[in-house]
Amino acid sequence: MGGAGTPALLLAALLAALVALPLLGVLSSFLHAQASLETLAHLSAHVIPRAAFETALLVALVTFGVTVLGTTSAWLVAALDFPGRRFFEWAMLLPLAMPGYIVAYAYTDFLQFSGPVQTWLRETFGWQHGDYWFPEIRSIVGAAFVFTVVLYPYVYLLARTAFLARTASMIDAARSLGLSPLATWLRVNVPLARPAVAAGALLALMETIADYGAASYFGLQTFTTSIYRAWFALGDRLAASQLAAVLLLVVVVVIVVEERTRGRARFFAAPNAARPAPRAVLRGARRALAVVGCCIPITLGFLLPVAILVRLMWPTLAETPLDRYAQWLGNSLLLAALAAALTIALVLLIVYAVRLAPAGAAGTAVRGAARLMSLGYAVPGAVIAVGILVPLAAFDNALDAWLKATVGVGSGLLLTGTVAALLYAFVVRYFAVAQQPIEAGLARITPAMDASARSLGAGPLEVFGRVHLPLLAPSVAAGALLVFVDVMKELPATLVLRPFNFDTLAVIAYQFAADERLGEAALPSLTIVLAGVLPVMLLSRAIGRSSVHGAHTP
Repeated sequence: MGGAGTPALLLAALLAALVALPLLGVLSSFLHAQASLETLAHLSAHVIPRAAFETALLVALVTFGVTVLGTTSAWLVAALDFPGRRFFEWAMLLPLAMPGYIVAYAYTDFLQFSGPVQTWLRETFGWQHGDYWFPEIRSIVGAAFVFTVVLYPYVYLLARTAFLARTASMIDAARSLGLSPLATWLRVNVPLARPAVAAGALLALMETIADYGAASYFGLQTFTTSIYRAWFALGDRLAASQLAAVLLLVVVVVIVVEERTRGRARFFAAPNAARPAPRAVLRGARRALAVVGCCIPITLGFLLPVAILVRLMWPTLAETPLDRYAQWLGNSLLLAALAAALTIALVLLIVYAVRLAPAGAAGTAVRGAARLMSLGYAVPGAVIAVGILVPLAAFDNALDAWLKATVGVGSGLLLTGTVAALLYAFVVRYFAVAQQPIEAGLARITPAMDASARSLGAGPLEVFGRVHLPLLAPSVAAGALLVFVDVMKELPATLVLRPFNFDTLAVIAYQFAADERLGEAALPSLTIVLAGVLPVMLLSRAIGRSSVHGAHTP
């Protein structure tokens, strides 16, 4: 292998180790099973069955909910024409700005026994406790409702694109065969959009599995909440690691099944010259129903939770310790900025290495390592946190023992419970978030530009700095913004890995809500929502532009 292959292989090995360390740290817990047979027996008998049942039930309800709500919303704006359609096309994405745990806090205050809804019912009808039935928000069904109204945009975004790809010839052929509009929808449109709907539902499924804040607040015993209870309540690191390993295996199975299912199917885009299917123009009551149908998910997933948080925040705003709020905000901004910078630097290094990778084993290794890095987003934050904490703690303890035996002075904990450990988790977790826009931007740069620059004597680094980087600036900015916002909202890994007395907005909002101090949790929550609106606005602008450019007259 030539000289160009050695750095490529070294880079591939480094990247593979970067991702493999947390995963191996989790899986290594089974190597110590003999040291804790009682723990394994207890987990198998009392924890894993219930965690598996509640996780599976929650995932099933959320998958069904986001599929129905996301597909219906996408069909309304893609296939029908009614007043406000272009506004709803991008407004449907607003719930993406709402973390699930924050929506859970808002709806709990709104719908619980002492909340405004039930209070109004009792005052209006003279009811007392026990005189009426009201659905319990703190339940699996309540959690499924929260995740559905927050995560349906994943399905909506992909299904809308699939529905817009319909061509008039498809619809005409179906109608010429005698199919009714309903039969055409069921036998033509739904099968064409099925891969997109399945991909969006899978994203929602992964987010549901990875959630800790909402599930914990609702008192559910999912795999993620069980990991934290084992770690913090029982103080059993081995039990937490073994539960994390089981959850990791579940995630791997889901990914493998999805990829194999998708790999057997073949889907082709219609030619650019194909005439798009016209939108059906609605009139009268149907027009009003379409508008109401679009307003419902936006209201439930964004407008109502924001209004509830503002109502909660207003009475306690004057008592808010602004100095502490500034500290929480500063910690969040610092972590988000550092994580975004590190992740973007690593992504640029990797995608450019893939572009320059030679043919043969070295190039295959680099591309495989890049693919491995992108899998970190599919791994729940709780698993990554446990996987990082176990090897870092082992390293710190070993180093401390060696120094005490050698020089008589220990080192303490150098890496465990530090910002460095948090940043490591964020880079592994959100690498794929930044990789997608940058990789797509680099793919649009023709290799002819590289060849021209190289013919003028520029080396690879100079070509990257003077040609690629300026052209990649919008993609880099988009990737950095997405990572920044995801870190601002992140809760599970931060709870485990953060330094002592280092609280972020997400952590403090969770702690206030856990103590039923929802008014004090409102300001940090609204700040996180405000940060989440920024990338949604950018995505909404792109949706609006594509809608205008691709508009067609029915």
